[in-house]
Amino acid sequence: MAAHYYTVTWDQLHRDARALAWRLMDKGPFAGIVAVTRGGLIPAAIIARELDCRLVESVSVVTYEEQDRGLPVVTKPASAAGDGTGFLIIDDLVDTGVTARTVRGLMPRAHFATVYAKPAGRPLVDSYITEVSQSTWILFPWDTEPQFVPPLAKRGGLAES
Repeated sequence: MAAHYYTVTWDQLHRDARALAWRLMDKGPFAGIVAVTRGGLIPAAIIARELDCRLVESVSVVTYEEQDRGLPVVTKPASAAGDGTGFLIIDDLVDTGVTARTVRGLMPRAHFATVYAKPAGRPLVDSYITEVSQSTWILFPWDTEPQFVPPLAKRGGLAES
């Protein structure tokens, strides 16, 4: 179980993905974008719009089942991207680097960008916007729903920071 949780809203994800697109402007133009499914799909769509890139491919690498990590399995390669020359790879997060290493192995010549990065995986990507601690579990908007939370005083005191 993660030590800390960081909730990302739809608005924040959109702002952060646009900020990443801004950072990538001088790295292109790109022949296409490869979204790492599933987390990279929404950021890739936002970035594709901002960079006016019409070719969007996907690669599917399965490494998580809930919060448990397993061995990476490529269930769908990004055939259109070849070795990655001229392509931009987008994912929501680089965590331990397991997925990033797998995707890099498939497309070593691509520019790899993530919205969020943890220290263990950060060296594997070329660009990112926000770094979070390794012990933080990011709760993305597609994984959560708004719900009532009692005040701290009614939960028995202050939460751990």
